[in-house]
Amino acid sequence: MGLTSAQQDWLRNRFGNRVTTDLMERKIYSHDVGVMPPLVKPLIGKATADAVVQPRNEQDIRDLVRWARENDVPLVPRGKATSGYGGVVPVKGGVTVDFWRMREVVAVDVEALTVTVESGVVWEDLENELAKDGLALRLYPSSAPSSTVGGWLAQGGFGYGSFEYGAFPNNVVSARVALPSGEVREFGDDDMGLIADAEGITGIITEVTIGVRPSEPEVVVGAQFAESEQLTQALQGVVREELPLWSVSFINPEMARMKNELPPKTKHGEPVEQERPAIPEAYVALFVFPASREGEAEAALRRIVDRSGGTMLDADLAAHEWAERFSIMAVKRLGPSLIPAEVVVPLNRLGEALPDIEDRIDLPLVIEGMVTRGTGDPEVVLLGFMPHDERKLTYNLAFGLSLLPIGAAKRHGGRVYGSGLYFAHEAEDVLGAERVERLRAFKEEIDPRGIMNPGKVLANGRLVNSFLQTAEAFEPLVGTVGNATGVPYGERTKGSGRRGVPDDVAWYAHACAQCGYCVDSCDQFYGRGWESESPRGKWFFLKEYMAGRAELTQDWVDKFIACTTCELCNVACPLDLPNEPSWLSMRGELIHERGELTFPPFEIMQASLKKEHNIWGSYRSDRADWAAAGLDRLPEEGDVCYFPGCTASYVEQDIAQSTACLLDKAGVEFTYLGEDEACCGIPMLMAGLWDTWEEIMRHNIAAMKKRGVETVVTSCPACWLVWKEYYPRWAEKLGIDYGFEAKHYSEVLADQIESGQLVFDQPVDMRVTWHDSCHMGRAGGIYEPPRELLRAIPGLELVEMEHNREEGHCCGSVMSLVADPAAAKRIGDLRLREAEEVEAEAVVTSCPCCEVQLRVTADKTGRRLPVIDLAAMVCDAAGVRHPDSTEYALEMWATFEAMINLLNPEPMADLMIELFPQMVDAMPYGMGRMMRAVGRVPGGGAVLRAMKPLFPTLFPMLMPAMMPDVMPDMLEAVEDRVPMPAHMKEQMPDLMPMAMERLMPKMLPAIVPLISDPLIAYLQDA
Repeated sequence: MGLTSAQQDWLRNRFGNRVTTDLMERKIYSHDVGVMPPLVKPLIGKATADAVVQPRNEQDIRDLVRWARENDVPLVPRGKATSGYGGVVPVKGGVTVDFWRMREVVAVDVEALTVTVESGVVWEDLENELAKDGLALRLYPSSAPSSTVGGWLAQGGFGYGSFEYGAFPNNVVSARVALPSGEVREFGDDDMGLIADAEGITGIITEVTIGVRPSEPEVVVGAQFAESEQLTQALQGVVREELPLWSVSFINPEMARMKNELPPKTKHGEPVEQERPAIPEAYVALFVFPASREGEAEAALRRIVDRSGGTMLDADLAAHEWAERFSIMAVKRLGPSLIPAEVVVPLNRLGEALPDIEDRIDLPLVIEGMVTRGTGDPEVVLLGFMPHDERKLTYNLAFGLSLLPIGAAKRHGGRVYGSGLYFAHEAEDVLGAERVERLRAFKEEIDPRGIMNPGKVLANGRLVNSFLQTAEAFEPLVGTVGNATGVPYGERTKGSGRRGVPDDVAWYAHACAQCGYCVDSCDQFYGRGWESESPRGKWFFLKEYMAGRAELTQDWVDKFIACTTCELCNVACPLDLPNEPSWLSMRGELIHERGELTFPPFEIMQASLKKEHNIWGSYRSDRADWAAAGLDRLPEEGDVCYFPGCTASYVEQDIAQSTACLLDKAGVEFTYLGEDEACCGIPMLMAGLWDTWEEIMRHNIAAMKKRGVETVVTSCPACWLVWKEYYPRWAEKLGIDYGFEAKHYSEVLADQIESGQLVFDQPVDMRVTWHDSCHMGRAGGIYEPPRELLRAIPGLELVEMEHNREEGHCCGSVMSLVADPAAAKRIGDLRLREAEEVEAEAVVTSCPCCEVQLRVTADKTGRRLPVIDLAAMVCDAAGVRHPDSTEYALEMWATFEAMINLLNPEPMADLMIELFPQMVDAMPYGMGRMMRAVGRVPGGGAVLRAMKPLFPTLFPMLMPAMMPDVMPDMLEAVEDRVPMPAHMKEQMPDLMPMAMERLMPKMLPAIVPLISDPLIAYLQDA
């Protein structure tokens, strides 16, 4: 049974937009990195949450816990779901508690070497914050780019740094926990065992204080061993001689082999040259220690490795492997699925246990090992995975192979790594009998109703546990059957697609590790706050959709379109999945192929583009007005052509004028297309309106050829990306001859500065920071040329924001700005805060869209931080006068934003309600007169209400005939709502009918339910 209406109302009233009951969102928040076999799922229980809540602080959690206890509603705490033991999987529905909004660093004590954080802090972020105070983490998990402090404390376990510092709970000073009563209690050394490794069954962790260490450079030394016994001897020697190492880890030969097989990273569909050295197919170990210990550690380590029969690894290879330490699941790219197998064995039995585990499994078994030293004897955590294919029936049988390493580990004095949902029957082996009894007694005392994460750790006896216990008892049979399934893995995209999803996109959806590395870096996620907006959420949805367990609603169409195309997810992904290009493929499938609704403002843009070759509702004849100040003498033909683009031509003309003046001053001869120039087309490409995109592309290519152009120079990064990447790829696909080189003007000017042909002699005394636009930076790799221009300006101080170059944050423009201006503001504000944190007096960028977005954000948030165009700043240094179009740009954005807000179902419904008299009069076949007559007679309201179910069918049939008569009044209503310059008002009688013709059939399903009751009321009163 789910939540009652009253319970849902309480959650919404208390948490507002921080609660969701959307089914797909609930599914996304109800799984972890593991993929349950279909035959196991029925044994879990009710494995989907009834709601997801995102508390902001401890008080939120206290209120939620008290309400849950009063209403007998289970609570399932969720950090980032990076484990595979089912700890975040509901078994009785209830409410999943997501900690994304609780990620503050509360206090750093440099003297005491401690840090206090909210439980939702991600390890990688915390490490970066500590570095500012000269500190570092003692240890962190292998999922540090995504997992949270509270999640690891609840899960327990070991990680990098555990060789020196042991298990994570041993490094926790204290933790604040909300108990089922709503009371918040602080746990310390004596009672830490009641919450650590307990997976939230005794309370919800709100705040954690952990020990840290002074930061210093790391030294990484690698070694390779042909046999597991040699590896074991070396590891035992390291322990025996008490080498002062911080972290010791290794991979097995199969892991090395599969890492070598990984496909290359791609950009725009082409392989990217990477420094990816071949890894020896051996046991490869990494030994890490602080630089201050180098003298006493490295020489002894080399001696131990040599004595054990190993060979030292090349230093560059060791450094490379350490840099890749968080990419353990990269081999899933070959899967596309992984069967987990994680165990702990004593170090002194490792030489026997490893071959016992590896020899019993015929599937490839990749293993990463971590050596730990805690309060007892040294142990080795073996994190293993077997590639397979979850789409095949044999996956159910092969999954049983995950039990074989557990049996082998037990034979050699080891145990399963964690308990969670699946191995609750192993809790005594994992935690110890005494601790389990104490935990059970505490649980019964504080949570007799069992609302705190039911089914975990102490829940032995559930169907899933009984099933696994039975399977363990028949280990030989399970192994024989599992091994007989074969090895169905490898990069096989052809035929993967289902329900219209392209083959490559379908393959990536299954290959996605669900590790969550992409989540926090995704501007759509942190702009809106829900994981359905992130790549991880989209990949999960596509799997559900292809399996027939979800439908592609307009909401999901919007999610695929809304991506800003910033590509930061591509950088974060440890599998090097082409996330953003896949969303582009989906846009083509959804909008171009299926005819789904794109964002409505793009229909107005398309109409303007088709009529006047620009997206701003301006006249084609005005495109060259920016060049009137002395640059209208440009030659008709030339090798080089400057392509300013729409926004620089019509809105931010200072960009075009400054760029052209600088090219001229630098001695670069160039031509210009003038009125023959059309929008580059990227809005249509990203909106999925590919017919118009192709039409515009063909026009621009032909115009360039007509003028004999060889090199296209742009100021707009998006235009540059189009000429550099998209046009040539589409031209090849369509058989169009294409021979242009594309350059951003900063590249051209940087060369002229280096050659001495361009000199800046006017000082600019200012401290500025550079914003890397996504299209020019991550998508194109242009980072240094604009910085070279700024560094060449006398008096200018250039400072870098925390996130820069490949990791620079998006401004929030492009698709997000069109989809959701409020979210775009939140995204842009994050970027402006970064600029303020480095005490910059201005943000400099070269992207017209970034400039508009950041200026709009600064205006809306009241920040007094100028956003300056790069060319304008360089003009100041070169003594070239230029205009400032900031004020006009903000006016035009106000128009654009008002149009965006209008072209949504609710505002459009309000507009149509205002036009009821005209709409009813315009109904064909006498329908309007008949409906008015029905409304006036006694009982007419009942008749109209009986007709209401027919409205969704009637309106799409009637609207095409109504629109010509209604359009004049609609235009007046639009003008009342949208402030427009004169040239745009003049265009609207042509643009609005073109847009409405395409929009109305697709928008009416969302609009009709909003206008039905008001229409009935109007007809009764008319």
